[in-house]
Amino acid sequence: EGMAAGGPLRLVHLDMKGAAPRARYLAEVLPLLRALGATGLLLEYEDTFPYAGPLGPLRAPHAYSPGEVRALLSQAKAQGLEVVPLVQTFGHMEFVLKHKEFAHLREVKAFPNALNPHKEESRALVKAMIDQVMALHEDIKWFHIGCDEVYYLGEGEESKQWLQQEDNTPEKLCLSHIKAVASCVASSYPTVTPIVWDDMLRGISEETLAESGVPQLVQPMIWDYAADLDVEGKVHLIEKYRRCGFSKVWFASAFKGATGVNQSLILIGHHLKNHLQWLRVASKSPVDVLEGITLTGWQRYDHFSVLCELLPVAIPCLAVCLQTLKNGGYSEKVKENVEELLGMSNLEIDTFMSLGTFPGSNILTLVTEISFYLKSSVDELLERNRYVTGWFSPYHRKRKIIHPIIMHHFQPDAVSLLSKWNGVVRDLQAAMEEVFHKCTVEEWMEENVYPSLQKLQSLYSVLRLSLSAALRCPTKPS
Repeated sequence: EGMAAGGPLRLVHLDMKGAAPRARYLAEVLPLLRALGATGLLLEYEDTFPYAGPLGPLRAPHAYSPGEVRALLSQAKAQGLEVVPLVQTFGHMEFVLKHKEFAHLREVKAFPNALNPHKEESRALVKAMIDQVMALHEDIKWFHIGCDEVYYLGEGEESKQWLQQEDNTPEKLCLSHIKAVASCVASSYPTVTPIVWDDMLRGISEETLAESGVPQLVQPMIWDYAADLDVEGKVHLIEKYRRCGFSKVWFASAFKGATGVNQSLILIGHHLKNHLQWLRVASKSPVDVLEGITLTGWQRYDHFSVLCELLPVAIPCLAVCLQTLKNGGYSEKVKENVEELLGMSNLEIDTFMSLGTFPGSNILTLVTEISFYLKSSVDELLERNRYVTGWFSPYHRKRKIIHPIIMHHFQPDAVSLLSKWNGVVRDLQAAMEEVFHKCTVEEWMEENVYPSLQKLQSLYSVLRLSLSAALRCPTKPS
């Protein structure tokens, strides 16, 4: 049996550190998530939370307003979705530490990723962030404090001094900060249980973990996004965490944002395998140990990296993964449910799906067309059309030299290709602006569209200039 109602929670992770959807789009998506089998949300606001006061600089220009956050939370509640907010409190704090106001709290002076755990002010900063987020979230049961990938921990000046003292290790430094943050949550919000990503804990010995007091304070979220996840290894890890004193664990799978830093399309099959592996882990673990599973949907690998797959593009994959968890496996029934809920005629998990009638499905259709054909069609014309490579090469284009007869062999192709792609891009722009803020549309276009489209546009404009030059002076060689 899978993770049925009343059993472990199924949280959908919304990663807002890139391409944060407009509030009205999220309102359309929540009922669909519920229908597909989600029972909660893991909300990673990052710089889109309406931080105020001294934390004002953290707030991005496109951040949600307090009213929008409240509306989202009440819509989630109306759908019966449990909300778990996530705030990074140790590593991945670029969105805080990149600002000059907070740069003095970096672990390593030059790197804005990790917080210096020795400073009182670091803990005050983290507490202020947690308090502002908690103020908008009523009666929640869990609060995710991040703590994954704390790169360069122990390499700051204060850490180096601390590590010279007897018995001090980077592991203990890590655990003491996690403990401080978790204790701060526990004392201010006694009914809320902190969750942490587990990667910093995995390699630490049972004894060290048990002695730290951390297992009594937090629940670890074990993350692995691989299609060939090691089931036995995970079962052993869970047993280890149980022995150290953790009462419950969470799993984290991925429905997007885990196969390539600049990935734009999704192969459902890869993510489906990841979820089937997690179901195996669940079936081999004690029934009472699993609190829930989060289906992560990363939108950037970190604050400074490019956008990966957009949420609307990933909805078919998310649907398959949720239904698979809900039904304890992938089956004809799952396939039919997904087709019905997404308005897809024939779901295939090993090809790129591009049609449907769910919120944002037009974005999926157009992104698929662009990802598959834009670059290849432009390269075909510029690099493999013999008239362009032979008679209108970069050398010719730079000097605006053209043989008018040759022109007729490729001008119609260039014109029709340009008008086709201009049309597709216009449609995508309009579709994306319904769902995303202008800055997201701009970023996606600049990364995925303009490099090829601009080559085509410049070929076309040079072509027109060269032609008029050739027609003015047809015989005399320049």
